[in-house]
Amino acid sequence: MAAAAEKRMLAAAKSAPPSSSQSKNERSGDFEMKEAEKKAKEVNLGNELSDKEAHQLFAMVFGTGVSKDILAQWSNQGIRFSPDPETSMGLVQHEGGPCGVLATIQAFVLKHLLFFPDELGKVAANMPQNLNSRRSKSQYVASNNFSAFTEDAKARALVKSMSEMLFLCGNNKRAVIATLSVISHGIEGSEGSSKDVIIAQALEGLSIESASDLQKVLRVDRYTSPTSAFKRLEAMIPIFQSRMGALLFLISALLSRGLDCVQADRDDPSQPLVTAPFGHASQEIVNLLLCGQAVPNVFDGRMDLGGGMFLKGISTSVEVGFLTLLESLNFCKVGQNLKCPKWPIWVVGSESHYTVLFALDTAVQDENELEERESQIRKAFDSQDQSGGGGFISVEAFHQVLRETSIRLPSEKLDSLCNSGFIVWSEFWQVILDLDKNLGGLKDSTGQMGRKIFDLYHFNGIAKSDLNGSQATTEGETPVQRPRLTKLRVSVPPRWTPEEFMADAAVAPGNAGSESSQKDAEAAKPEPPPQHAPLADCIRTRWPRAVCNWIGDPPSIV
Repeated sequence: MAAAAEKRMLAAAKSAPPSSSQSKNERSGDFEMKEAEKKAKEVNLGNELSDKEAHQLFAMVFGTGVSKDILAQWSNQGIRFSPDPETSMGLVQHEGGPCGVLATIQAFVLKHLLFFPDELGKVAANMPQNLNSRRSKSQYVASNNFSAFTEDAKARALVKSMSEMLFLCGNNKRAVIATLSVISHGIEGSEGSSKDVIIAQALEGLSIESASDLQKVLRVDRYTSPTSAFKRLEAMIPIFQSRMGALLFLISALLSRGLDCVQADRDDPSQPLVTAPFGHASQEIVNLLLCGQAVPNVFDGRMDLGGGMFLKGISTSVEVGFLTLLESLNFCKVGQNLKCPKWPIWVVGSESHYTVLFALDTAVQDENELEERESQIRKAFDSQDQSGGGGFISVEAFHQVLRETSIRLPSEKLDSLCNSGFIVWSEFWQVILDLDKNLGGLKDSTGQMGRKIFDLYHFNGIAKSDLNGSQATTEGETPVQRPRLTKLRVSVPPRWTPEEFMADAAVAPGNAGSESSQKDAEAAKPEPPPQHAPLADCIRTRWPRAVCNWIGDPPSIV
């Protein structure tokens, strides 16, 4: 539009004689060009960040001493689906670092692909998180035919997920979409492969090494309408698929939340969100994308340290959850908000990487009698735990837990637990398992309470060598480089220890009556010997006592 106005202005200047009318035409053309430029900026290019905002954003994300390697990692990771047919529903990662962003987007994409496939063709004004009110989660099992998802369905699931996450960061009131001035206006109206060519040419030689570099190319638009945001994201999806995509989405989330609000969420705002020396996404980034707040901890609520000091955790329930290997190593304690999300999908954190775990059957979240009682007691115990997830409480707090959970311990057991001056969860739980039900315990004479069997799937977006998908050549089998998708069979034993379960499973029950259900019969079958991988330790933080089996290479969380 600006170019057309300029042409009209030049044509008018050539054709008109030097007179007062020429001045009028020039003024008119100049005004028209400025209006066109203004409109083009609003429609296509968005708004520039101020110098202060750009420096605040860059310092918040990368700090002051960031290496070129880390900047390169975050400037070379697009948001693209895997071309491999067996993992085509997953986002592929080529660079280390942005996995925290990709894994959280992946979790939301799976939510839409698996549990809302009929909604993908709609552009509704309703926010996606309101969809769950229209479906009974305990009665839905998704399809396991992952290769059947069309390119259009995956693209729309991605756009819906990005829109949902940005509005989540903006308190469901706003979403800020960050794009690049060098390409955002060039792709509108283009189709197919021509967009990729335009983007590749525009990004050639582009690097982000400072706040000034960021300010020159970054343009942002603010939306209060989910429908408008969806359409803008849909138009700009080639930019997010480009090598700058992961960084642009992180910036969009931070600006949707508001830079000052992000800093207020954090316990230590002086540290960069991208951690040194390897450029990994911090827990604050992952929490921002999961729950809309950049809090650094994974426990529920906040922890009172005394003297008016608090540590901030997850304050609300979430759509998709989070599990971490660090909990199995006793470095932290994931709260129920992240551990029990609305949908059976979890981002899984290790020491250096984020992956995704999910189930097709929403019933895996349903609690049986043992789990429900354990959750109730554990929640009461954790609410009194001021050790930062250490799993012990004071005697005074312990008596409060007993009152809240209606547990009546015999005096000798009570004295035994309290004689050290503090109560450890593992010792307390062993007492509960041996305590009669009429006293508030969970003593089970049948040995079957708590047994369940289900399937989980694990997706690791980093392209790795996969012997399961190896290709035969004249020189032997060549491993395929692709993301990894592993199916796991999970069995939760009825006993407290897997050893007790395996001892019981070796002897088939002989008095299971004819009225036993098919599910009970399946649970009674001996399971194969348990296999171990760090992912199994993560799964046990969600389902204590669980044992896992899989076929082929063990699942990798690194």
